[in-house]
Amino acid sequence: MTTNGSNIIWTSTEAAAATKGTAAGSWQATGVSIDSRTVSRGDLFIAIRGENSDGHAYVADALNKGAVCAVVDQPMAGIDPARLLVVTDTFKAMEDLGRAARARTGAKIIGITGSVGKTGTKEMLAAAFSSYAQAHASSKSYNNHWGVPLSLSQMHAGTDIGIFEMGMNHAGEITPLTNMVRPDIAIITTIAAVHAGNFENGVEGIAQAKAEIFDGMKAGGIAILSRDNEWFEFLKSRAENKGVRAISFGEHESADARLTDCLLAANGTRVSAVILGKPYSFTLQMAGKHLAMNALSVLLAVAVAGGDVSKAASALNRLEPLAGRGKREELDIGDKANPVVLIDESYNASPESMKAAFRVLALIDPGRGGRRIAVLGDMYEQGVNAAKIHEELAMPLMAANVQLVYTSGPLMKNLYNALPENKRGAHMDDSAELAKIVPDVLVPGDVVMVKGSRGGGEKPRMQLVVEALRALPAKMKGKTHAV
Repeated sequence: MTTNGSNIIWTSTEAAAATKGTAAGSWQATGVSIDSRTVSRGDLFIAIRGENSDGHAYVADALNKGAVCAVVDQPMAGIDPARLLVVTDTFKAMEDLGRAARARTGAKIIGITGSVGKTGTKEMLAAAFSSYAQAHASSKSYNNHWGVPLSLSQMHAGTDIGIFEMGMNHAGEITPLTNMVRPDIAIITTIAAVHAGNFENGVEGIAQAKAEIFDGMKAGGIAILSRDNEWFEFLKSRAENKGVRAISFGEHESADARLTDCLLAANGTRVSAVILGKPYSFTLQMAGKHLAMNALSVLLAVAVAGGDVSKAASALNRLEPLAGRGKREELDIGDKANPVVLIDESYNASPESMKAAFRVLALIDPGRGGRRIAVLGDMYEQGVNAAKIHEELAMPLMAANVQLVYTSGPLMKNLYNALPENKRGAHMDDSAELAKIVPDVLVPGDVVMVKGSRGGGEKPRMQLVVEALRALPAKMKGKTHAV
């Protein structure tokens, strides 16, 4: 099966050589997938054996949907051998493809980690570099032991800039990822108490774990660090011990990318900055000072990569918030001129990202007769102080002038109890119960933000609430039609 040569990522010969596998047929792949549900025509499908499912059960489905070949660990009855690449271990084969993609590219490679802001920064980098070069970036939040090699394996040999996100929950998890990515430039967005429950020495342990990103860098690489973060000197020292040059962004007067002005509004952020001695001004369609800071790290990366900073800044103007990470929607629940504003922050949560989200919520004025409402789920991995950390969200909530708070989970019960009675909406054991009651309390003009930690499963727990709210307009129309 042939495809447009300019889009080819892997040929049967190249993939067999990279994985030390056996390919009976000849094919060319324009993509790589491990999910038969979303496989695209031209993909190479890798059948991963996992704890809860085995990709080998979906090989036929993937091939029927247009995959050119499936990577399997044994011949399969009923499947044309010419459409199989047989390897010893399919997960290792995906890692091998990732390493081979990295080895063959002449691209400048950028790695991103940090306690919060990784995915948003990755999306900004992709937009910035795509304004003048062929850029490849990790999909979604593919930043773990399978997401990183998958993202690497999807990188075209002709890529100019490769952008890869790396996450961790425990010490030692970033080192194998960065050794695959081998970044030329590394960005650490910030260090904060996220996953603190997994580290005996708290935030210091988190800083040490994030500094593992330098392990995969060659001497002469560049680390971009937050100058305003209390762990700057620690991270700078760790980078320099690896022969990596540290530069910085922030408000600090010595920052290489220095924020000089930041005007926040409900519909975005106006930023003025000096980057390597040159002034720039640009606008983000997203509200929040923390986003302006992430943008500075992005433009600093463009500058040190020899790119066009002005063109990159213009590209950031067009970037919109992602679903689950601040995306806004207007819901017509009976008064089209006075909609409910839904802020979808359901993907994940930490103390720092919660407070940033509250500050954004404070910028948005409710409509006529409306209220600011927060719907919050537990923040996971907060350690022995988890109850107190949740309780302490009461003050920033009140500072943001949030009128009503709905909570779910045993940890958020601490916040609920700490709130004045007139701000307590309801507390439920889980998000599914919240999804049943919150839609019924909304009125036209409300501004409602939904946020909580992801938890297990394919979708974030608090997404149940978001989906219930999104369904409101259709339900309201149905009621009107019935009348």
